[in-house]
Amino acid sequence: MGKKAQKRESAKPSGKSPAQATSPETVKAAPVSSEAKAATTPGKTPRKAATDASKPVEAAPQKQTSGKRPASAKQAAPKAAASQSAPAAAAPAKATPAASAAAPVEAEPVTPAPEATKPAPVEPKPAPSPSADAAPSPVKQPTPAAKATAPAQTAAAAVTAPPPAALPATVPQPTPAPQPIPATASETDPLGAEVFQAFDRMRAANLSHVTAGISPGALATAYFDWAFHLASAPGKQMELGVKAARKWRRLAAWLWSSAMDPETPPVIAPLPGDRRFAHEAWSKPPFNQFAQAFLLQQQWLHNVTTDVPGVTQHSENVVSFVAKQMLDMLSPSNNPLTNPEVIARTLATGGMNFLEGWKNLAEDQARIATGRPPVGTEDFQPGQTVAVTPGKVIYRNHLIELIQYSPTTDKVHPEPVLIVPAWIMKYYILDLSPENSLIKWLVGQGHTVFVISWRNPDASDRDLEMDDYRQMGVMAALDAIGEVQPDRQVHGVGYCLGGTLLSIAAAAMAGQGDDRLASMTLLAAQVDFTEPGELALFIDPSQLHFLDSMMWSRGYLSADQMAGAFQLLRSNDLIGSRVVREYLMGERSPMFDLMAWNADSTRMPWRMHSEYLRRLYLENQLSSGRFTVDGKTVLLQNIRVPVFAVATERDHVAPWESVYKIHQFSDCEVTFALTSGGHNAGIVTPPDHPRRHYRLATRKRGAPLLSEQAWMDRHEPVQGSWWLPWQAWLASRSSTPVAPPAMGAAICDAPGSYVHQK
Repeated sequence: MGKKAQKRESAKPSGKSPAQATSPETVKAAPVSSEAKAATTPGKTPRKAATDASKPVEAAPQKQTSGKRPASAKQAAPKAAASQSAPAAAAPAKATPAASAAAPVEAEPVTPAPEATKPAPVEPKPAPSPSADAAPSPVKQPTPAAKATAPAQTAAAAVTAPPPAALPATVPQPTPAPQPIPATASETDPLGAEVFQAFDRMRAANLSHVTAGISPGALATAYFDWAFHLASAPGKQMELGVKAARKWRRLAAWLWSSAMDPETPPVIAPLPGDRRFAHEAWSKPPFNQFAQAFLLQQQWLHNVTTDVPGVTQHSENVVSFVAKQMLDMLSPSNNPLTNPEVIARTLATGGMNFLEGWKNLAEDQARIATGRPPVGTEDFQPGQTVAVTPGKVIYRNHLIELIQYSPTTDKVHPEPVLIVPAWIMKYYILDLSPENSLIKWLVGQGHTVFVISWRNPDASDRDLEMDDYRQMGVMAALDAIGEVQPDRQVHGVGYCLGGTLLSIAAAAMAGQGDDRLASMTLLAAQVDFTEPGELALFIDPSQLHFLDSMMWSRGYLSADQMAGAFQLLRSNDLIGSRVVREYLMGERSPMFDLMAWNADSTRMPWRMHSEYLRRLYLENQLSSGRFTVDGKTVLLQNIRVPVFAVATERDHVAPWESVYKIHQFSDCEVTFALTSGGHNAGIVTPPDHPRRHYRLATRKRGAPLLSEQAWMDRHEPVQGSWWLPWQAWLASRSSTPVAPPAMGAAICDAPGSYVHQK
């Protein structure tokens, strides 16, 4: 273009500012060179304008002059993004009307960049704030000739410039937020927290020697909960006053009537199972008066500790239990001056019963101090008088010995029976004296029986976990049975905690497609712990911390601590009656096989027992679908094999209502048997046992479920032992009898070595 045309073009009014005539791709102005300055000087003609405009250039930093509005950031950002995403082979862009919408920007003269090198991006200079008080820019303003020629040069450079994708725009990055100082290794070390926890555990463990393992915090929490709400309930207080007056009137009326007529019936009867006043002498005055006054007082104290508005159920149970224990110590049956049986014995022996009782007390304390078993247990040694069913130990690991019993019949059912007892007890609860042995009787019915004998852990086993008992116990036993009888399904039988462990293993196997179980029998075993019975008195966060600290200090829960808890639950039968008979009357209670077995208790590893109580009793993870095995949740609903569940009517460890809940958490056929007796005596019920009965019913899969009381009302008791219908149930789910299988490789004779560990 000639000089005249150039002048006419620059002089022609376009209505657009120089910045509006520039293509949107032109985002930066190049640094000003000496040649460009000379070209824009008045009176001089720019040289090589057309040639230089075809070369790639860099935009110079834009300057915002005072009084002019800066370009909008919202307008500039989309344009820059569009220019970066343009393809390299795109045709040169022409200035469009849309580009003229940009705010006016004055560009300084540019210097051509070398063709061989790629222009380096230049950081833009920050634009000064467009305020009225801002200082004027020190940069020399271009002359009018430069203002006229600069738009033309800029437009030409925009037309011939390479694609903007080759010119990476530098976008200012926000200043990162200051980062916190990283924690040192000592601050994140878990051993630091463990050290502080150790102080708390040592404090609780030392205190347990004074409190007999009972948490003072748990008792205080329950007491203040009850006391506060009782003090805040005037209506309850008035009710207790009315009931106290009413009971005194009833007692006074009865005393008057019985004085006139000795055959007057008592005003109150003892609770079921309370045999302290069963002797005939308690029906004669003045002893019947002592008994009636005590029973009325016991009833009123129950009213005091229950139904207080606002008290939690757990606090109510704890307070009621403690109050009952304290009142029982004051029972007239425990006082030699008010117990007619003790008085009669004293008169008959001339007082020698107290001397004999003192000897018995001294001997018992000496045995406790030296760690010896109670008197009379020497007559019931495993392998001699109990646990004498012939068999061999065919497998042993650190945790179990697996015993296979020798067949006694010509043919046996092909599917073997695996018995998983609780690790809290010695297995021979099911192999007592030959006449009371469930194992011996089952072998005689044509079954191949295997049983797990648990190791009695010590301090070195403190870190054994619950899953170790599943893997090294149930699963290891199934693997060993599979080597003796390959390709045979197994009837699993679990007793108490062993039944809970078997349920966990069965649910995990079902989830993995393992079908080695043919059926599952649960003997006084729970899978739901919302109503665990009287053991719930010792299960709360405070008591568990106390118990966990005791086990942590030793590495295990000792046998005497566990036995003490069970004795408290049945203090009248296991403590009160024994004290009266052996120490006041001077008579030793006869020892029998079940009592001797009960004295042969075991220890519980710290980590396993703590996990068991917390995950099952406190958090109830199994029935709620939150219990995990190998990182996967186990669901009882996955169990498809038939289930035979046995509960006992007077069970204080696993109440029958709690055992009955297996119906709610299984999706299979369930046969439920409710037998008379307690947790142990109800299970050990041979067919010729007198005074035994049971109820039995089968619920098919998908059939309606009855409540506990409705189930009991619908099914009448049947006299006899539940062993008989259970064996028939096993036989109906077994194949045709065959010749007995070969015995596994014997390690030693039954009952093995673990059962003798003390």
